[in-house]
Amino acid sequence: MEFDQAAVFAILAAAMALFVWGRWRYDVVAVAALIACVFAGVVPMDRAFAGFGHPAVVVVAVVLAISRAFINSGLIDTVGAALTRAATSRFGQRAALVSLAAALSMFMNNVGALALMMPVAMQTARGAGRSPAGLLMPIAFGSILGGLVTLIGTPPNIIIAAYRAEVSGAPFGMFDFTPVGLPVLLVGLVYMLLLGWRLLPRRRADADQAMFEIGDYVTELRVTEGSPAVDKTVAMFERALKSEAEVLGLIPGGDGPVVRGRQHHLRPGDILLMQLDPGDLAELTDADKLEVVGDVEALTKGLKDAELTLVEAVVGPNSRLVGLSALGFGLRRRLGLSLLAVARQGQPIRRRIRLATLRAGDVLLVQGDAGEMPDHLRLIGCMPLAERGLKISVRKTIAPLAIFAAAIATAATGVLPVPVALLAALFAMVVGGMLPLREAYEAVDWPVIILLGAMIPVGGALGDTGGTALIADGIIALAGDLPVWVIVAIVLVVAMTLSDVMNNAATAVVMAPIAAAIAQRMGVDADPFLMAVAVGASCAFLTPIGHQNNTLVMGPGGYHFGDYWRMGLPLEIAVIAVAVPLIMLAWPP
Repeated sequence: MEFDQAAVFAILAAAMALFVWGRWRYDVVAVAALIACVFAGVVPMDRAFAGFGHPAVVVVAVVLAISRAFINSGLIDTVGAALTRAATSRFGQRAALVSLAAALSMFMNNVGALALMMPVAMQTARGAGRSPAGLLMPIAFGSILGGLVTLIGTPPNIIIAAYRAEVSGAPFGMFDFTPVGLPVLLVGLVYMLLLGWRLLPRRRADADQAMFEIGDYVTELRVTEGSPAVDKTVAMFERALKSEAEVLGLIPGGDGPVVRGRQHHLRPGDILLMQLDPGDLAELTDADKLEVVGDVEALTKGLKDAELTLVEAVVGPNSRLVGLSALGFGLRRRLGLSLLAVARQGQPIRRRIRLATLRAGDVLLVQGDAGEMPDHLRLIGCMPLAERGLKISVRKTIAPLAIFAAAIATAATGVLPVPVALLAALFAMVVGGMLPLREAYEAVDWPVIILLGAMIPVGGALGDTGGTALIADGIIALAGDLPVWVIVAIVLVVAMTLSDVMNNAATAVVMAPIAAAIAQRMGVDADPFLMAVAVGASCAFLTPIGHQNNTLVMGPGGYHFGDYWRMGLPLEIAVIAVAVPLIMLAWPP
């Protein structure tokens, strides 16, 4: 048993170090930990994949898919835009957006709630001539806090509810989290709306709204009589360039609409619309004998006439682009998308754009076919920063809400278990044509599913080998005669600290058995300790890496790493101060 304990501790320590390091994706780290546990013999072969059938994994996947149906409906976009238009003051707009994000996160994935609110926030900020920095971080934090209120609001709540069923025979219910989560949310909203946003550095509040100046990246160039480009196709000319310049389209003869024309043979007088770094312009004008013409207004009109569109989009944490360049991924070759610019922390990258290694939170300016752009962005895991202009239909808006409400009611009253009720709702939405089956599968955040499926057996191994009991004994010995509420507060702070540097679901998986073991050693009920883990694991406000929402707003908001603790540290202190007494009151030990 001592060898087994040592093996589990070593594997978990290595996994946590890799989570914090961040160079490996968290799902890869989780799978590596599972494989190591199987080789070490602490996870039996026949239980290695038991986590993938765990009720928590099923519920997380189903909630993600249902969230896509709400995103597609267009109702939330319309409601958000209407609220911001109705609120004429800066405070009113911020309150409307943050409150709506929090409300949505109670019943849908909080990343999805943020994705719905970000375009509205960007449009609101730009319309008022202000930086989005004062809106985006409060919205991100508000959506995280909203998840505390219900069982399905955030993966840690789902994990903790399922673990409670293992230790006590009954899971937490749909609204068992509300007595603690709702007051914490309300206090958090008051803090963020009145004080929190003011703690962001003033340099961000006065930032320029134009993250990209399209004229710095796209130029109209006319082919002259002596140009070596004459008689070459557009594709041949582009391949022969020594720079990273790219042809977006052309105007044959210099007059008329913009066309794609990759196989068009260039003639004197043709105008090329080219994306290029400013430093590459000399080569094109000198060596290739191209002449600069046109202006930004003409370019914009030409793109519109060609049914092309320019879109700003943020790279998601699980995007297929993370760690690759646009050229390495084959963005243009595979999807016909041209990358015109990249911004990181609010500042554009101006050199070798197509070779820049992309990170989560980067903002991209991409150009492509207007009709295919939404599908292409979804495919590569990027979120557009512009309102989508969806049309509302009763079948795709009211019906999903009614089905979801029925599922919540049946789960809350105990008619059906939560996983069954939600799965039935998803089935009804797909069969009823409210959510295409392909989009239901695409909506599932598979790295999170892999993380949960792999880490659940690893967490179980910690308990089976006596590791959780050993940790619990150590904590109790250090705590001495401290009252129960202090130990609950310590558990909450530890979970909160871990969640700031590693995935919140992984934090819940690791901390849940430790919290239950502490309660068992103290001879008290485990519920307050499990609730403390649920709250702590979900409240990651100090870093941009602790929660996906924090990462997503970093680029569009122009935030720096240190900006998060300025607003987040007082918020975490407020959460602890409010949550601990409420936990002890609602779930006495």
